[in-house]
Amino acid sequence: MGKTTPPRRADAERNIAAILATATRLLSADPGASVAEIAKAAGVGRVTLYGHFPSRESLVDAVLERAVDQAEQVLSGLDLDGLPAAEALERLVTSSWEILDRHSRLFVAADRALPGERIRERHSGPLARVERLIGRGRDEGAFRTDLPLSWLVSTFLAVLHTAAGEIEAGRLPREEAAGVLTETLRSLLVTQ
Repeated sequence: MGKTTPPRRADAERNIAAILATATRLLSADPGASVAEIAKAAGVGRVTLYGHFPSRESLVDAVLERAVDQAEQVLSGLDLDGLPAAEALERLVTSSWEILDRHSRLFVAADRALPGERIRERHSGPLARVERLIGRGRDEGAFRTDLPLSWLVSTFLAVLHTAAGEIEAGRLPREEAAGVLTETLRSLLVTQ
């Protein structure tokens, strides 16, 4: 017989939910928020927090996973298939930015705490949507075909995350970000 994991106690589930909600809030306000600050604000001890998340990296990873899952739920409701690829790109960028903007400081925390490959793994769902859209745009002749598809998808993600960092550093006004992103990604993808 296989070994089964016993179900978590209800208080453990509540603690995890409180830790994740608090970490999301605090990291979104201050990407450098400490584990001690998060535990205190969540109403749990550091030992309890570390019992669920053995490192700051694992906590940030769980918070990122949660934020990306929430974003995926919103983005999955977009109807991009009925639009020409270039128009769908603009709609996706605008919608993606609205979500990223809410969590921009959280993504700064993730960039500081997690390896780039882990961040990309966490974005696999949204990136699959981007890849399908870019592939469709290439098939329509609207998007460039001279660069590898995987490179264009990676650059799309990098540009979104760079915008979050630029806002955090005060070099890009928040209210200009969606337009800057749209123009940057259009120049990257659209054939001339």
